[in-house]
Amino acid sequence: MRFLTPDVHFPDVYCITPDYLNGKGIKALVFDIDNTLVTYGTEYPTDKVKAFLSSLSDCGFGITIASNNHENRVDRFCRELNVFYTFESGKPSKKCVRLSCEKFGIGPGEVAVVGDQLFTDVWCAKNSGAFAIHVTPLKCRESSFIRFKRVLERPILKSYRHNHPEEFAAEEDQQ
Repeated sequence: MRFLTPDVHFPDVYCITPDYLNGKGIKALVFDIDNTLVTYGTEYPTDKVKAFLSSLSDCGFGITIASNNHENRVDRFCRELNVFYTFESGKPSKKCVRLSCEKFGIGPGEVAVVGDQLFTDVWCAKNSGAFAIHVTPLKCRESSFIRFKRVLERPILKSYRHNHPEEFAAEEDQQ
């Protein structure tokens, strides 16, 4: 199950700092959209998402948005962001990491994939040799297929949480 185990977990994307990324040798990030940056079905990035991605870009990090959604949904979301993006990415396929590496002239070990799902985002990172950052999914109504995958994720996350309790302390304080 190592291919489904993240390298690190954060409560949300806003906990990912330039200092942390620099310490890991990360030069570019590949972000999932749904339940990572915004709740499922949110058509446009929030002002907070725009500011966050812009701040990372201003610090020199390459930004890619990678979604398994269709082009029109991803294009609509990314239009205001001025970032590189891929649609119908086929995660856990290596495609989005490979394209990000080509875009920014770096290797997969210098890329972090950020997402809320083990079976797409984390597996994609592990499959491609990138750093896997798992974030707690944003709370929203999910499809029955996603809810089914969340059930399958539970034992893996429970084991990870047991071995890395410090990464979940902030979330437990909020409960």
